Amino acid sequence: MRFPEAVKSLDVRDPLEVIARVASREQLERISRLPNKRLLLDIAEIVLVAQPASIFVHTGSEDDREYVRRRALASKEEIPSKVPRHTVHFDGPLDLARDKANTRILVGSGERIAMVNTLERDRGLAEVSQLFRGVMAGREMFVGLYVYGPEGSPLSLYGVQVTDSAYVIHSEDILYRNGYRAFLENPDLDYMLFIHSAGERDERGWSKNVEKRRIYIDLHGNSVYSVNTQYAGNTVGLKKLALRLAVYKGLREGWLAEHMFIIGMRGPGGRVTYFTGAFPAGCGKTATTMIADTVVGDDLAIIREIEGEPRAINPEVGMFGIIDGVNPADDPEIYGILVNPEAEIIFCNVLLTEDGEVWWRGKPTEPRRGLNYAGEWWPGKVGADGREILPSHPNARFTVSIRLLEKLDPRIDDPMGVPVSGFIFGGRDPATLPPVVEAFSWQHGIVTMGAALESERTAAVLGETGVMELNPFAILDFLSISPGKFTELHLRFAEKLVKVPRVFQVNYFLRGKDGGYLAEKRDKIVWLRWMEHRVHGELGAIPSPIGYIPLYEDLCELFDKHLSKDFPENLYEEMFAMRTSQLLSKIERVRSAYEQDPDAPLELFEILGEQYRRVENLRSRYGDRVSPFKLDKR
Repeated sequence: MRFPEAVKSLDVRDPLEVIARVASREQLERISRLPNKRLLLDIAEIVLVAQPASIFVHTGSEDDREYVRRRALASKEEIPSKVPRHTVHFDGPLDLARDKANTRILVGSGERIAMVNTLERDRGLAEVSQLFRGVMAGREMFVGLYVYGPEGSPLSLYGVQVTDSAYVIHSEDILYRNGYRAFLENPDLDYMLFIHSAGERDERGWSKNVEKRRIYIDLHGNSVYSVNTQYAGNTVGLKKLALRLAVYKGLREGWLAEHMFIIGMRGPGGRVTYFTGAFPAGCGKTATTMIADTVVGDDLAIIREIEGEPRAINPEVGMFGIIDGVNPADDPEIYGILVNPEAEIIFCNVLLTEDGEVWWRGKPTEPRRGLNYAGEWWPGKVGADGREILPSHPNARFTVSIRLLEKLDPRIDDPMGVPVSGFIFGGRDPATLPPVVEAFSWQHGIVTMGAALESERTAAVLGETGVMELNPFAILDFLSISPGKFTELHLRFAEKLVKVPRVFQVNYFLRGKDGGYLAEKRDKIVWLRWMEHRVHGELGAIPSPIGYIPLYEDLCELFDKHLSKDFPENLYEEMFAMRTSQLLSKIERVRSAYEQDPDAPLELFEILGEQYRRVENLRSRYGDRVSPFKLDKR
């Protein structure tokens, strides 16, 4: 049972009889065609508990998609702009981001997961049973069935979204492939279930009881409960909520669910080499995606072994991106899509001016009076705390189809995915790591680059800035297992592979003695080109204590060829110097964190120990800062 406390006295022996109480003849016919008996029971149970007034089952037709758009406008969850296919959604001032504190993995009694927010399963299910009781009374309940990946792919998963929010279903329609037909054709589909209600809404349509906001992930039931919230990160099931379920499923079955982009880089002879990449927020993930030659995905990846080769699919076909700062100079392709009148776009928590223009920080016009995430807005408006209220929120977002990208890779719908030749990990590190490093081996890279991924806390996060925070594989917020188990999964995954990807680490945020960044934004293309050549063994490298770094002469050639600019020797020396004291401190921080994780594999500590000894030996010979020209090139 999905709601054990709420349905003890309710009879669900005949699910269609229960569903018929709220379904029209047409909707009942759509449901009755579904051969999955477990799914019918799930829908019936939700009807009994949440008590909706009606039900709508999404078949994926254009008529159904248009119906959802109309319902989102009619319910005032979305507001029209002066561009017909551009709508605006506001979450309300208390519901503008993922709720980390109330997002919990449900676990058995006495169980805990290192570095992961958990709650006893029986207690969590009892709580949501009460919160969902009658929560959809008087409302329409939407049922959306989706494919989490290309249709017909052995790598894909399946998800069912049940919600009283047309905005949530509209978002799913843009971000994922409709799966109604797949469910019709296969009575035994295993699926993730996402149950959501915005809860009671105030006069502006915002979730009213945000203090009772709950997002509970039930691994045992392969389901997620989300209530009293509208923000997409808390509600759109197949986004980061599904990632947590996929991580757990991947652990059980031996494959990887990653918070990674999938990009292609072209090389000599027209070849395309595919990379996946994990970056915490604000560390260049989107910028790297957009500078690549082709894009398969910008955010998520499922990677499985197929005949000894790692193959990756993007489970999505849309982008839910941060819009703050997007401008025509730095982000020409994304900006062009966002102002395209033909594109279907949901803008979230931006400014909607009185004359219907969508405005965000980065748009090269001045903001004017209108509506935003806090209500009515005008230039100079201040809040109760005396601070000026920004016209658009720093976490304002856009939801749009990825198929609008000019660089979209034609293999995005390939059921066998794309072959992965390299993993890239990147963080914000002002004082330690060079711009690009290649691991000595898969094991070395997974431990010292993936499991040890750190990023500097910025002013956007509460607390002291400049502190380095561990974010293993850039997925810590979305893990349903311990980082130690996730690391072990990666180490074992390679044992099945004939072609093992190379592992790289990038750092776009290294600062020089004057405090400025050493690399320019456009330099990313050079680091990507270097990695592409390294995968094919076409360039040499210098062994350092932390991995292979580029030869100066190779970078000179790449900078000249791809950016038409000089690369001074003194800049190379500063960028690729070994900052040994900082490197040792990093290893100590990482080791200390994993000592608190009982699942951390012994191999992790061995590899960290070997790296520590290499760095310590270099420091004993040359000091705290070692020029790359002092390293042995052999």
